[in-house]
Amino acid sequence: MSITSRQIQQKVIPLAISSFVISLLIFLSNALGAFELKAYDLFSRYLNPARSSDDIVIVQVDQPSIDALSKEDITWPWPRQIYAPIVEYLSEADAVFMDILFTEPSSYGQEDDMIFAEAVKKASNVYLPVFLTQQEKTLTAEDEEFIKRISIRDKIHPALIFNSAITPIDILKRSIIGSGNVTISPDEDGVYRRIPLVSGLKQYAVPSFILSYLTQKGMVKIVHGSIYAQGTQVPINDGRFLIRYSKKNPFKVFSAVDILSAYRDSASKSPSIQKDLFKGKVIFIGLTAAGLHDLKPTSVSSISTGVFILATALANIANRDFIRPINSIFVIAFMLFICLFISYSVLRSHSLVINLSVFSVSLFMVTLMLALLFKEAVYVSIIPPLTSLVMSFIIAVAYSYAVEGRERLFLSRTFSQYMDTKVADYLLRNPNLIKPGGQVMRVAVFFADIAG
Repeated sequence: MSITSRQIQQKVIPLAISSFVISLLIFLSNALGAFELKAYDLFSRYLNPARSSDDIVIVQVDQPSIDALSKEDITWPWPRQIYAPIVEYLSEADAVFMDILFTEPSSYGQEDDMIFAEAVKKASNVYLPVFLTQQEKTLTAEDEEFIKRISIRDKIHPALIFNSAITPIDILKRSIIGSGNVTISPDEDGVYRRIPLVSGLKQYAVPSFILSYLTQKGMVKIVHGSIYAQGTQVPINDGRFLIRYSKKNPFKVFSAVDILSAYRDSASKSPSIQKDLFKGKVIFIGLTAAGLHDLKPTSVSSISTGVFILATALANIANRDFIRPINSIFVIAFMLFICLFISYSVLRSHSLVINLSVFSVSLFMVTLMLALLFKEAVYVSIIPPLTSLVMSFIIAVAYSYAVEGRERLFLSRTFSQYMDTKVADYLLRNPNLIKPGGQVMRVAVFFADIAG
């Protein structure tokens, strides 16, 4: 190893450590957390596959449905018996998730609730939500018994702890096959990227809306506090599951009014939507009209719905199509490697063109590697490696041109006083030739004095 290489290595270590420490502090302080979230969204929009799912169907209570029933003098909110024929027409589905809260008795009277509850009980496949809240609200004995019935018996650490719960009315509690929590919170920028699979209420571990179904069907098991889907561990980060959205809507979508029309037509003629279309499917019924306050932005769309988020999370887990976040230890190790590589590369050359070329190629390669891993459902934090790349380049270039630049200028002026400028420049480019005592070698010298 030459003297020059040793000298470069001696300078690389402190420069790399300096840039690494600064980058690490930025990473750990989450100072660029907002940029990381936006980078995740960008990768999701362009790199996530365009899935299609034949097993999940969404039935929307949308504006056309509200307008159509309004013409029949059925105003919003609808009587609950309106949902009875929808539930009956979907009775051959494997499960019907109604992402609608029925927490108060119907304003149309007790009979309205009874008609709906009878249809739910007869279908034997309906799940209704529980809304966990931080409000201090005393649970009734029946509410607590209901929470106990739907809670997870296995020991598992909940994502969040809540103080109370808003549950379906009693007659519906006794009619449904299952229930779960639908309380989800967005990230700090208001975008919904994660969903808690288990939440705490008193001594109970309350499953999410979708997890209750998955555990009942045996598609998910809880072993030693971890959740496994068909033998594969479901990645949980900070108690929440990171959703892998499809670039396009992967689910078949029907309006609620279309299901009602098909139900009416089935009694006298062939309906436009056959009942057996839903056989064995998982159905999500949710509010999607703009005025019903269930619109939520996601990584791939600024306007989405709560029912779409739940359906996507269910599809991710059921199909084991989830994205795996890499442990922060590996991210930090990658950042250190980048700092060492960039610092060494910059100190080896004093050409600004070469250094900018190394930086550009490194930026492209790091981004490409992160993108390819993301496409394969492996999520490595995007901004921290790029931060370490930029930081190490700035510090190394600043040192190289501020410190070593002065040294080279001094040596150049000194050598130029005693030898030709070309020789001086050659020695500066090859400092390993400068040794005490010079060099001894066998050479042939030719002298010529030719005039003209």
